[in-house]
Amino acid sequence: MRATDRQSLKSGVDRFGVTRRGRRWWAWGAVGTGVLAACLAFRYVQGPEEAQAQVPPSGRQPRNSTAPRRIPASPRGARAVDASKKESPAQQPDLIAVVNGEPIRRNELARQCLWHYGEEVLEKLVNKHLIVQHCQEKGITVSQDEVQAEIQRQAQRFRLPPDQWLKMLEKERNINPTQYARDIVWPTLALKKLAAARLQVTPEEIRREYESVYGEAVKARLIACTSEEKAKKIHALAMANPDDFGNLAKLHSDDTNSASAKGLIQPIRRHVGDPQLESVAFRMREGEISPILQVGGMYVFLKCEGRYPARQVPLEAVEKQLREAIEERKLSDVAEQLFAELQKRAQVEIIFSDPVKKKQFPGVAAIVNGKRITIRELAEECIARHGMEAVSGMINRRLIEQACRDRNITITQEDIDREIARAAVAFGKVDDQGRPQIQQWLDTVTAAQGIPVDLYIYDAVWPTVALKKLVGDRVDVTEEDLRKGYEANFGERVRCRAIVLDNPRRAQEVWEMARENPTVEYFGELAEQYSIEATSRALKGEVPPIQKHSGNPALEKEAFSLQPGELSAIVQVRDKWVILFCEGRTKPTKVDFAEVRDMIYEDIHEKKLRLAMADEFERLQSEAQIDNYLAGTSQPGKRAQQASATLPARGGKAASRAVAPVPARGRAASARKPTRR
Repeated sequence: MRATDRQSLKSGVDRFGVTRRGRRWWAWGAVGTGVLAACLAFRYVQGPEEAQAQVPPSGRQPRNSTAPRRIPASPRGARAVDASKKESPAQQPDLIAVVNGEPIRRNELARQCLWHYGEEVLEKLVNKHLIVQHCQEKGITVSQDEVQAEIQRQAQRFRLPPDQWLKMLEKERNINPTQYARDIVWPTLALKKLAAARLQVTPEEIRREYESVYGEAVKARLIACTSEEKAKKIHALAMANPDDFGNLAKLHSDDTNSASAKGLIQPIRRHVGDPQLESVAFRMREGEISPILQVGGMYVFLKCEGRYPARQVPLEAVEKQLREAIEERKLSDVAEQLFAELQKRAQVEIIFSDPVKKKQFPGVAAIVNGKRITIRELAEECIARHGMEAVSGMINRRLIEQACRDRNITITQEDIDREIARAAVAFGKVDDQGRPQIQQWLDTVTAAQGIPVDLYIYDAVWPTVALKKLVGDRVDVTEEDLRKGYEANFGERVRCRAIVLDNPRRAQEVWEMARENPTVEYFGELAEQYSIEATSRALKGEVPPIQKHSGNPALEKEAFSLQPGELSAIVQVRDKWVILFCEGRTKPTKVDFAEVRDMIYEDIHEKKLRLAMADEFERLQSEAQIDNYLAGTSQPGKRAQQASATLPARGGKAASRAVAPVPARGRAASARKPTRR
């Protein structure tokens, strides 16, 4: 798919807030992703590991938390606002998943979704109610035939059959077909009808659009500089030698995207970008260099490389497509204006997040112009939007809870407080006496993740504590570990500049350029132009000195083999390719090993503990028997496989006890890995 098409897709699906948000606590796979990330980055001496995204035991609410509420039945007369038909809660299957024989039911999933996503989803649900009510006032309806026709039209726009278009949305944007029709297509069509008068397209707008798409275009190269002084200097060099414009762009332009193509940019068309730049470009002759222009905070100038002639397409043949494109652009602004007007004159009372109002209006989430949005309705909307990721997190959570229960492990408030304090110290939130600043840490981490403290404790702290207790005393720090830690922390390091690249062909090209002029200045310019790693690019390749035992043995070996002024070979580090330029060595820090032994021990122990936690969690996952009916996947687990291998082919009583309860609608065929139904 073209980049422009992807952007169009993104803007279309994001308008009504249906995005692949991926809540941190669900995305981690309980603790899997967070801890595994720490494993991949395991170092003896680097700073504290990444904050773990983690998850309370069943029935226990964290301190200062608002407990998930029971979902009352919808009051009589409550109505759904969805355009497409939607199953009522009574029609929805009650059993969501089975984990080692323990069920997860729909009301549990609803409570978790409300707790994590209720406020966010309620805002979008209120907006949908406003649209529905306004449509009712105006006598506007959107039929299912119109919704299906719009889906067909969008698929044709991207040159895909409708079924492939819907599959692509589900894969790339995590939007299922029902959600797409109900939460994106229907509101878009409703807004178009409500704002029809404001979406009128004039003949002049069509003419300008036709010129933009089918008119002539200027082929040009560009140099952009962040300072006027630099722009004047490079402009003078370009004027003195116009044929060298491409090389000047490659070496000096601050727009790295065009610099990598020697300044070549997309053809400049009329009525698309900056009017001043377009006006200058269309007055230029081939080979001419423009004056310096200030555009969007940058100082830029062009070199005209020629013209692309206008395409000979009759206006009548494309007028419909042009009109639709203009309407699409207008709709975003019109929708924003319309929402502002509806919200200004609407009477909206939010009950969900107000403890006092909850007692006055039990079972009600919000009241919009006198119409109630029930907690039941909000819960089902939360499940429709976030149920898949939520149930995945609940399954992972249940695995840890079961393991703790099997081994009689309990998590106390003291354990929770100790882990929060450890995290505060690890991330430098301490006072002058080195004591953890708990509140400052909680304020920082919850603000960064956009969640309240109780969710941070539930999602992040509790699972870390639980896994640490499950691992127990299995972590051993050897004298060899301590020696390596000391050497890494206080030993000699290599001062290098680095260029990080994402494919071997480009790495070879950049390495050859660096070899032709092996100076630190030129290497810095290459890093600024080609490195894909933002920090080193901004610092012209400067990186922290490379230490021993940092977790990248190939890179360390190459770095410590270099002499000052020497260029390295190309080193592959996972899926990246790195080129180093050695600037020298640091001197070892003179500190007695005995003085820092305890500090090194604690650091290594914590990181080895994270590795063991990741292994334990992977073991729990691989051995578990999991049926996820919401996602349509089934995993028999190692224990179930071993049990079934020793049983008669036709089963019997022993066989029936070896597997989890089977829902009425049946079990999917077992496989070694989760299988899609």
